[in-house]
Amino acid sequence: MTSRPRAFRLDATGPAAVAPLVTEEPADAIEAADGTPVLPAPSRRGVPWTSILLGALGSLASLGIGLAIERLIADLFAAAPWLGWVALGLAVLAVLSLLAIVGRELRGVWRERRIEALRSEAADALASRDHEGAKRVAGRVADLYAAREVRTIGPRVADVADEILDAEDRLALAERTLVAPLDEDAKRIVAAAARRVAGVTALSPRAIVDVAFVVWAAAAMLGRIARLYGGRPGLLGGLRLARAAVNHLAVTGGVAVGDSLLQQALGLGLAARVSAKLGEGVLNGLMTARFGLAAIEVCRPLPYIREEPPRIGDVAGELFSRADKEA
Repeated sequence: MTSRPRAFRLDATGPAAVAPLVTEEPADAIEAADGTPVLPAPSRRGVPWTSILLGALGSLASLGIGLAIERLIADLFAAAPWLGWVALGLAVLAVLSLLAIVGRELRGVWRERRIEALRSEAADALASRDHEGAKRVAGRVADLYAAREVRTIGPRVADVADEILDAEDRLALAERTLVAPLDEDAKRIVAAAARRVAGVTALSPRAIVDVAFVVWAAAAMLGRIARLYGGRPGLLGGLRLARAAVNHLAVTGGVAVGDSLLQQALGLGLAARVSAKLGEGVLNGLMTARFGLAAIEVCRPLPYIREEPPRIGDVAGELFSRADKEA
């Protein structure tokens, strides 16, 4: 049996005044009420023993190599002074070469970070309609490609630097005049890499050859795209870009190539009509093209504003037409 509802005055005094009782709801009740899952608090990370182990082993290896070189130079000086001087000169040359390689890698990583910062600042300027931020980003993109003769029609970024423009219009102008011509070259690079991978993997007799060539072609394609947009990736920069491209693939739908092209490939029945190797070649070419499109987006200094992002059919549509002819 439930009690009837009653009304109370909050400013009432005496025994009739009832203070509201406030209780803390448990997390489960809140989750059940609004449907929002309550995530557990992240656990604290332990000691990075793997990083410590790798760092210690690397340090020991460096010390061992240095000690061995020092002993070799001392033995050569004891045997013949001129041999010791030759060994010392070679050691100095090796150290200088190592410093040059490290400097090149750091410079490549810095350039990639600079391009990423430009893309992030452009996205922030578009979201907040920051006119000054858009002007600054457009000027920096123009400085990035100042040494190139970029094909353009209409006014350049420098021509409208003092004009009052909307943030989106200013960045769209920079995209159309500076980045869009590079997009066309990047699409041709991706299309050529996809055709090359499809042809080689369709004819290679060993699976290990397929894997090695696909990895090599993807790395070469990534380096060419990065250099096209102003980057100078070395080994570390290339690995960093590859990780960013793979992460972009995971965020934008994994390795899916689009329902229309998948239906077209399945409708052709490539593996059944022609050969299993031809079907593998087309699939490897599509995967390479998908990775190339992700590489374009992570190497581009500006997000897509008014230009249409390239689709898989723009760079890999020839694979299906060629396979259809052979079928």
